[in-house]
Amino acid sequence: MEKRLFIASICLLLLSVYSNAQDTSQKGKPKNSGVVFNLNEDGSHYVKLSGLGQIWLRNTQMNPGTTINGYETDSYSDISIRRLRFQIFGQITDKVFFYSQFGQNNFNFHSPKYDGAFFHDALIEYAVDKEKLSFGAGLTGWNGLTRYASPSTGSIMSLDAPLYQQATNGVNDQFLRKLSVYAKGQLGKLDYRIALTQPMTVSGAPEAPTGTDFSFSNEPPKKQVQGYFKYMLMGKESNLTPYEAGSYLGKKSVFNIGGGFIYQQDAMWALDNNAEIVNKDMVLFGLDIFYDKPLTDETALTAYAAYTNYDFGNGYVRNVGVNNAATGSGGATVGGYGGAFPMVGTGNTMYAQAGYLFGENIISEGGKLQPFAALQYSDYDYLDDSMVMYELGANYLIQGGHNSKLSFVYQSRPTYKNEAGENVLDTRKGMAVLQYQVSF
Repeated sequence: MEKRLFIASICLLLLSVYSNAQDTSQKGKPKNSGVVFNLNEDGSHYVKLSGLGQIWLRNTQMNPGTTINGYETDSYSDISIRRLRFQIFGQITDKVFFYSQFGQNNFNFHSPKYDGAFFHDALIEYAVDKEKLSFGAGLTGWNGLTRYASPSTGSIMSLDAPLYQQATNGVNDQFLRKLSVYAKGQLGKLDYRIALTQPMTVSGAPEAPTGTDFSFSNEPPKKQVQGYFKYMLMGKESNLTPYEAGSYLGKKSVFNIGGGFIYQQDAMWALDNNAEIVNKDMVLFGLDIFYDKPLTDETALTAYAAYTNYDFGNGYVRNVGVNNAATGSGGATVGGYGGAFPMVGTGNTMYAQAGYLFGENIISEGGKLQPFAALQYSDYDYLDDSMVMYELGANYLIQGGHNSKLSFVYQSRPTYKNEAGENVLDTRKGMAVLQYQVSF
């Protein structure tokens, strides 16, 4: 019954989207997003408002032992808000820029009612040289490590950005944003960002470590140092905000090679064989390549690949279930409950995604189709078998841009069990998501 309701909901949404495409097809291609208020005659000083909404219809095959409100559940369909964001930013003087973002993530049927919206970003920036060097401070996404440690959520190509690159998301930061002092700029083809960060109090950390596997320490945190550097071999990308585009949809040619790091002294702790507390530095490295190029006037190719090496200490792994539809587990689970899987951990990860944009006037006038695939392969020391997650899907760009986008994605993830003291692959589970995105 639930699956039939889920399919019916998809059909209704498709009909609504198709009608919207027909109604607006005569209005031309989408213009630049946002509402701009000029503060001077030439528009160099301005304040801009923009917004984003992403709605999910989803069916999830639950991990073994999953419960919802105490009831064991094998499969469940739900409706949720993945993201709701509003941005206000602007160039106040020739030197001063501010950026703020307010909204909510992952509002589903068991989220706290009348609660949840918060500031994602709140920063002030001063340009010493507008292109080469700016300094800023506040709650910000100017992070190190890799491209999608700070993704532009409105232009993501796959179901979501490769969230494993947001390695401390929700642990000692606020949905990847961190309290930082940063410097950023572009020196010719080299784009750089470096930051000194004050880690937040670790969510859910015990007063002392409880075992020999490392976890985040609850001691007063030492500062993080982080940076990301990319060399732009083709066209330049904007660094007005920290968030990196997922796909340009054939509007520009970009080819970047990047690398970065995050380091925090004594970020982790565990017990040694004598039950004494030992500390460990958190050391994260990443390398990546991004390629986005129009092939014809109407088609384009987008591709991305990354390698990361994470050292949180022996035995560290973090199970992540994005916008999880479940509330708990009826028993011990190695890979988490609901739609979770071991996303982040000590070890090596290789990730790749690719998509192809087909020409205009698919389904409706101005419509474009972008099928894609993504794969995460991780070798974590906590697991005795490798972790492989893959996604297959497509974006339907109703008017040719990200401002009205329908996405369907199937994600396959592994589950694990403990046999004779080893964490080994058990089975695979799937999740199907239909997302509708509107932005302005």
